[in-house]
Amino acid sequence: MKLKLNFPSLHNEKEISNFIQQHNIRIIDFRFVDLFGQWQHFSVSASEISHDIFVNGHGFDGSSIKGFQQIHESDMLVIPDTTTAFLDPFSELQTLVLICNIFDPITRIPYNKDARYIAQKAEQFLLKSKIGTSAYFGPEPEFFIFDSAQFQYGNNFSFHEIDSIEGEWNSDSEGNFGYTNRTKEGYFPLSPHDTLQDIRNEMMVTLENIGIKTEVHHHEVGGCGQTEIGMRLDTLLNMADKVMKFKYITKNVAKKNNKTVTFMPKPIFGDNGSGMHVHQSIWKNNETLFAGNEYAGLSKTALYYIGGLLKHAKSLCAFGNPTTNSYKRLVPGFEAPVNLAYSKGNRSASVRIPMYSMSKKSKRVEFRCPDPTANPYIIFSAMLLAGIDGIKNKIDPGTPIDLDIYHLQNSKISTTPVSLDEALNHLEKDYEYLFQGNVFTKDVIETWIDIKRKESQENNIRPTPFEFINYYGL
Repeated sequence: MKLKLNFPSLHNEKEISNFIQQHNIRIIDFRFVDLFGQWQHFSVSASEISHDIFVNGHGFDGSSIKGFQQIHESDMLVIPDTTTAFLDPFSELQTLVLICNIFDPITRIPYNKDARYIAQKAEQFLLKSKIGTSAYFGPEPEFFIFDSAQFQYGNNFSFHEIDSIEGEWNSDSEGNFGYTNRTKEGYFPLSPHDTLQDIRNEMMVTLENIGIKTEVHHHEVGGCGQTEIGMRLDTLLNMADKVMKFKYITKNVAKKNNKTVTFMPKPIFGDNGSGMHVHQSIWKNNETLFAGNEYAGLSKTALYYIGGLLKHAKSLCAFGNPTTNSYKRLVPGFEAPVNLAYSKGNRSASVRIPMYSMSKKSKRVEFRCPDPTANPYIIFSAMLLAGIDGIKNKIDPGTPIDLDIYHLQNSKISTTPVSLDEALNHLEKDYEYLFQGNVFTKDVIETWIDIKRKESQENNIRPTPFEFINYYGL
């Protein structure tokens, strides 16, 4: 029988081995993240687990992973991180998951394009900088829960169709009974308009069962199934691991309930898109460095951190908004945080200082541009480096804007890129801050730009149905 308990923390090889024996674990699943934020995995029998695997790792073909090795240098190793174990809630056989780091089998050094290694280097650089000892991150990955999603593309046809029992276009569908949510009016409705309470409950409990502390869940503004489940903040690497688990859990709970989850930033035209606002702060010896007597109760350190975020925001978008669909959310004139300014409590600014609490420990900044298609290891690391650059160089963030930016005519306010190509252009010009502490390397930046350019080109050369509507009869 599969365990249904809150998973205990395991810290080392001995504790993992004992747990495997005591609980009849049959399968060990090795997981690692590729450069662009997809979890990859392979499994072995629990009987194969030995001291050698924890020391020397297990081989795999790196040439088959997007953005990794060439075919003539394909052999790579994964070595499990013993602190990351959790029970897979969905496998038929009792399965223990271990998140892994990637190594070169010849040199035995960590692999530069391992996103998890980039996050580890970012944390190490913060320590070496002596600015702080820990960086805490609290992302809010929004997503949609649909009843079905179909899509296909061919040389002579293309289509996509999304179905949601909550959507106002779907008022006569079986089982709806007229309780639809109007576009952009999905925030906090009760049942029967909110049809997703039970599935969100299941997602939250499943997350807690594998050790992820949650704070709140609710229906989001998007009328047809937009959802948010808040996670408790954690340090950079741990939080990035949790985002990967979060996506895995939400998608599979949805599948179990005959629904589907997407983290696409803009799956529905005319309705709210999904962002991933990221709360962040730097601490030193259990004391926050972001509380002080400056604007909104911030310290000068926090203001300089904001200065770094705003200075590098356009290149950060290449990592935080890494798809062509991302820029269908970042559109001026709507609620998307396209204006590169900061403000207390103002959701129309790209950097917000939350004012829910007067506690110094809760003082943080929220960067609102990223979306949940971002690789969390990459974007968290890049934001930390941008903030550190701001602190080291005392970058002034300028004057805060506490007015409604969308009704403020001010051409001096810079905005986010309007396309993935533009974001990549900014990354090509503004990347030196990413080389601090050798956190990012030249080959990572070049690979990212090259593959994302090709993605953009593949989208740009394909006709869309809306182009037929506009241009077919010309």
